[in-house]
Amino acid sequence: MFFLDKLLFMEDSFAFIIHPIDPQRDVSRKYPALGKLPVWLIDFLSLFFPPVYISEIENIQSEANGRFLHGWFVACPLTPARMMSLPPQVVYKKIIQTGRLAEKLGARILGLGAFTSVVGDGGLTIASQLNIPVTTGDSLTIATAVQAIERAATVMEIPIQNANLAIVGATGAIGSVCGQLLAPKVQEIQLIGRQQTKLDRAAQLVQQAGCSQVATSTNINDLTQAHLIITVTSAIDTVIEPRHLRQGAVVCDVARPRDVSRQVAAERPDVLVIEGGMVEVPGPVNFNFDFGFPPKMAYACMAETMALALEQRYESFTLGKDIQLAQVQTIDKIAARHGFKLGGFRSFEKAVTNAEITRIKQHNKTKQTQSRNDKSLGDQPKVEPIIL
Repeated sequence: MFFLDKLLFMEDSFAFIIHPIDPQRDVSRKYPALGKLPVWLIDFLSLFFPPVYISEIENIQSEANGRFLHGWFVACPLTPARMMSLPPQVVYKKIIQTGRLAEKLGARILGLGAFTSVVGDGGLTIASQLNIPVTTGDSLTIATAVQAIERAATVMEIPIQNANLAIVGATGAIGSVCGQLLAPKVQEIQLIGRQQTKLDRAAQLVQQAGCSQVATSTNINDLTQAHLIITVTSAIDTVIEPRHLRQGAVVCDVARPRDVSRQVAAERPDVLVIEGGMVEVPGPVNFNFDFGFPPKMAYACMAETMALALEQRYESFTLGKDIQLAQVQTIDKIAARHGFKLGGFRSFEKAVTNAEITRIKQHNKTKQTQSRNDKSLGDQPKVEPIIL
């Protein structure tokens, strides 16, 4: 009887598009021999690869109603470098081909991952060419990033109500709404982006959401003022280097490819960098593919697609460059109802342990003590030597 019930519930389905971000590493996970090719050759050949079936996803189960869900990972072979260098219509065609593979597999909703969600018009053109609804997953990504930076601030003993928060990539859909959600909770928000006109519009929305102290900047060097940082640009290369961060800063890197340089991990033992958007999936899920996360963990954009399917909301939920607060609040409630939870912290593809957090905090306390001692010594009156 159990197996019959399970089969009845398994009618709901989804697919999610992934693509190689680090060409050699990610291609090796599916094709070890191809992953040994030089990056330039993988970039070149990616245009000629067909869409790739990656794996079937099994045993996602709602905590709300026990409904089971299954799905598939399918891959668009284009690397970020190729997506940025090719004409948008060529990229659209490749992603649409991958979406049609998802349709053939039986998916009833499609999620766009990483660059497939930001290229061009944010999924609108892709959705118009497919017979199933499409979502970028950005709404739940926003909700999860905000939860992650709040939890990290608590763990690192940074009073969020007194903190200076910076949003890098603040003019994008994700960055702008992250700022609005956090506006009532922080003392000051700094919006960093490339276009001042768009920054001014984003600042107005953040002020209306409840933060009176809002600054804007087009200079990444101004990041040194921030205690807490959410970074979510669509840059191919890293934009945040060790010199950009103040002592004790917490950075939530939502971007893929990442915005934060690996040099930060090597040179800044006082800073906590976490990957934004990691979510624990309900049920004894098996992805049948290693995309770099621990068991049961998925990106928030993946989780949005899954949550919509469990809710049986087969609609294009998050599309385009305009995301409303109401969308974020709605999908956050849907995901929580079905049992999706914020996962543990990860940093540069590795779990952040309690011991690591303790080490960072202890390092900062030691530095603060040294600084106070240095100031104390400096404030003492100068004693002239006595000559006998």
